[in-house]
Amino acid sequence: MQHPITPDGRYFVVRGRLWRMSDPSLDPQHRDALVRDLMTARSAKRNAIRADDDEAREAAKRAVNKAKIALGERGPVWWDDGAPDYNRKMARNTPYADWFEKLPDDVTEQGDAPKD
Repeated sequence: MQHPITPDGRYFVVRGRLWRMSDPSLDPQHRDALVRDLMTARSAKRNAIRADDDEAREAAKRAVNKAKIALGERGPVWWDDGAPDYNRKMARNTPYADWFEKLPDDVTEQGDAPKD
């Protein structure tokens, strides 16, 4: 089942929390390359944690953050209308509350939060 996406396409919702979508203006090939970088960095972080290698874990965390910023999921917002960023906020505490309340319960409580 796919996570609900806000009507403006800026966020998807997992367990009631908003998570910023990737910048839709990214070239698809560039976006795919960035997603591969993100997945590689997440794998490196997981491996470093398993190996109890703090230095490698910190390097992998930086790589994850760099990829997420390049994708537009963190850092400066990719929209230009001046709207604030509600990334990682509970939907019920944002201007999306009315939209969120209208979603079926089985949709609003599903899934796991994105892993960093």
